[in-house]
Amino acid sequence: MLKKLIIQNYAIIDAVEIDFSEQLNIITGETGAGKSILMGALSLILGERADTAALPDKSKKCFIEGYFEVNNKKSVLNFLQTNDLDVDDELVIRREIATNGKSRAFVNDTPVNLEQLRNLSSFLVDLHRQFDTMSLGDEQFQREVIDALANHPALLTDLGKSFNEFVHAGKAYQQLSEEKENFIKEFDYNKFLFEELEQANFQPNELEEADQQLKILSNAEQIKTGLSKATYILQEGETPMVQQLKSLYQQLLGYGSTFPQLAELLTRIQATQIELADIAAELERLNDQTQYDAAAIERLNDRVALGYKLQKKHGINDTAGLLVLQQNLSEKLSLVLNIDDQLHQLEKTLQVKKAETLNLAQKVSANRKKQVQGFEQSVNNLLTQVGMPNARLKVEIVADEKNINRFGIDQIEFLFDANKSGQFKPVGKVASGGELSRLMLCIKSLVAEKVDLATLIFDEIDTGISGEAAKQVGIILKGLSANRQIICITHQPQIAGKASTHFYVYKQVVNEKVKTNISILTLEERIDAIAKMLGGEPPTAAAYENAREMIR
Repeated sequence: MLKKLIIQNYAIIDAVEIDFSEQLNIITGETGAGKSILMGALSLILGERADTAALPDKSKKCFIEGYFEVNNKKSVLNFLQTNDLDVDDELVIRREIATNGKSRAFVNDTPVNLEQLRNLSSFLVDLHRQFDTMSLGDEQFQREVIDALANHPALLTDLGKSFNEFVHAGKAYQQLSEEKENFIKEFDYNKFLFEELEQANFQPNELEEADQQLKILSNAEQIKTGLSKATYILQEGETPMVQQLKSLYQQLLGYGSTFPQLAELLTRIQATQIELADIAAELERLNDQTQYDAAAIERLNDRVALGYKLQKKHGINDTAGLLVLQQNLSEKLSLVLNIDDQLHQLEKTLQVKKAETLNLAQKVSANRKKQVQGFEQSVNNLLTQVGMPNARLKVEIVADEKNINRFGIDQIEFLFDANKSGQFKPVGKVASGGELSRLMLCIKSLVAEKVDLATLIFDEIDTGISGEAAKQVGIILKGLSANRQIICITHQPQIAGKASTHFYVYKQVVNEKVKTNISILTLEERIDAIAKMLGGEPPTAAAYENAREMIR
């Protein structure tokens, strides 16, 4: 419920503060007094885009603040918690437009964007203006009306979830089908590449090791010469190094007992002699193993040449890359062989999801169709009440199971016949502005009983009506206000007479500037205002009497 609205520096409003009642709040005033400006300001805190042209005084910012009573409303509390906003019994929405044109929005003093503001306001207020009657012809609006009457939100949630799963399964099936087509196109080529690598039968690090082995074999003679010379120096020749170290050790050994510091050196000399002897033996072994082998060189050259050819072909730099490629090709070929099984399983999943979604959609459709007769009758009765006795609304629901979507299988359309002609046509194409306004009021009065919306706002919904029809509109609005807050801008005295609280919008000159202001009327002021609406100025005695009667 909107408890208070504060507006500063907006259009021709300098500063106003409005305290709304819980029931029927009526706003009246002369044409051009600024009633629509109030709605424009209210729209800003409901998420509409700001226009800097609305700032009359460019030296200070525009400030609009709305105070709402939440009353533990679950949808609002869930929104606040989901968006990390402070939760309190009172909800304060503030909108500021700076002098440079930049706009900011706050919820309980926390900055929010316009999308968040619009989403939050949808849980708080339903704002109906003259041009909003165009939504009567919108399929989404018509579907939401019937769904509100059917009161099956949990079923709609399940339907939406099931449809999303159905779509996901369909996309997975389609994607795998396309992959299969691509795999089939590439199968022969991939098979050729795989067999080429399989036939090569490379082992890990084979090419790198073969390259190293080739270097050894290609230089075998030079290597053998070097190894032989080293072996000769160490353990052969006239004075082999190993023998010299052995002799040196023997010569010094006798002094070990008399020269204690020599003992460690003798140990080191002996270890060195043993190490050199071992090195000489290892060199001799390597020398024996190193043999020039033309056949081996040719074989290794062939393997390296084949490997380099395949590396260049595939843009790979080592043996490991070729083996990874071989494994990937193997997996692709295996996938082609197994893809039919996967497709079959996905097709089964798709059919199950479709059946689940269709079953839920059929339940939703059945619930909707149950509402049609009672809804048509109730709307038509209300149309008679608001001065349209010959008008008829007809709801057409056509179920098409081939065109299932997240909202079900129904095509819903509101048809309208204004004159009992029997010719029903889409409501948006045949109803006049006044007819649309009254029709929208009738529909909203029925839907309001099902929708948890605390505040309904009607901006000149009385367009095109007067007399008894206006009186009946007032009665409907008064009835709605028994359980929710209604804010209504009107030009009709019959509607104004039903107010729980009557606000009057007027212009006044302040410092040679025209400003809009608003005040709450006392009983006598209400009588005077309604009398003027009835008979002009100055009101006649009859007008005053009629005004009193309307208020009573």
